[in-house]
Amino acid sequence: MRFTLSILTILLLFGVAQARTINICGACEVKSIDKGVEISISGDTLVLNAGIYPCSNLEITKPLTIIGEQGTVLDGENEGYVLKLLTDSISISGLKIINAGRSYTKDYAAIYTSRADHFVIENNEVDDPFFGILIEKSKHGIVRNNKVYGTTVREDGSGNGIHAWHCSDLEIYDNEVFQMRDGIYLEFVDESLIRNNYAHDNIRYGLHFMFSNHDKYLNNRFEQNGAGVAVMFSKFIEMRQNQFVNNWGPASYGLLLKEIYDAEVVDNEFTENTMAVFIDGTTRINYTGNSFKRNGWAIKVSGGCYTNKITRNDFIGNSFDVSYNSKMNDNTFDGNYWGDYTGYDLDRDGVGDVPYRPVKLFSYIVNRTPETIILLRSLFVDIMNFSEKVSPVFTPDNLVDQMPAMNAFK
Repeated sequence: MRFTLSILTILLLFGVAQARTINICGACEVKSIDKGVEISISGDTLVLNAGIYPCSNLEITKPLTIIGEQGTVLDGENEGYVLKLLTDSISISGLKIINAGRSYTKDYAAIYTSRADHFVIENNEVDDPFFGILIEKSKHGIVRNNKVYGTTVREDGSGNGIHAWHCSDLEIYDNEVFQMRDGIYLEFVDESLIRNNYAHDNIRYGLHFMFSNHDKYLNNRFEQNGAGVAVMFSKFIEMRQNQFVNNWGPASYGLLLKEIYDAEVVDNEFTENTMAVFIDGTTRINYTGNSFKRNGWAIKVSGGCYTNKITRNDFIGNSFDVSYNSKMNDNTFDGNYWGDYTGYDLDRDGVGDVPYRPVKLFSYIVNRTPETIILLRSLFVDIMNFSEKVSPVFTPDNLVDQMPAMNAFK
């Protein structure tokens, strides 16, 4: 047994000793990244000096570390993929990648990763790709501090900035993605962490994920996208301390939740979105400590939403705080701060003595006849809303905040 361990130790040390650093530059012995990959062995480090290197459809099938010094550019020459990471333990950093190929039948990407484990993609810049970083059937990967951006103005003109499919245990953080179709797209991605990313000015969504469970989305900022975040057909999701800002448009929203179960939406900021949160078919979602400011609709509820809890949130300056399309309500709205609450607090315990009805009759009418929105600021609408508050007929009888807060939480 000891003899076997000794042999293994010697072999491991021999492998480490054989790992090399290969310098690549115009004046070096190795002048191209293709040649560097070809002559390398597992565990080698390739260092690219500043310069422009032609590189298309380069397959990396051994564990390598590839580092680009400042000013290193890989030119894909519009031929297809640029880098293809096809094995475990590959690290790519410090590269600027240009001219990845475009196709309407293939998902060409600047950096493509398939069936890899324990990979790192960091500190790279991807300029106007079809897909930026495309990952499939991989796990235990880190994608951090990358900048991916395009020039497209139509959905069919681009892929997604960071796209992961059928993966697990990913960490995607500190990335900036803009002017792509979706900033970050995840499908069948479980047990992963997405944090501190900045997705802005993307054509469709800042973040779009489906069929992805047990994931956390923390401290991201989604700004001026076609829509902020779309979450569909997923469960056990945690979204905390994200910012949804200025996602405007006729069908835009900060956060769309469709067929979501057992999730936490906590301490997020929703500011100046057409619809801050649109929920459809969600169950057992806790909305706590969120701030809704100057949105068109703060929360718009469609059908099939059950046992959701909305508590300790701030609703300030929204055109409609809550919109409902049904007279049935199985959700609770207790303990929130409502900016237009006019009740009183005689015992000074910080809780209003008069319950508050957050659904206005006019929001019910606008749901059915959108054109009536032009009457929003009219005296007639104020009178109509007051009459419904006194004697509700069209809005859910039990949609009441029994404990409205007198002061904002933030």
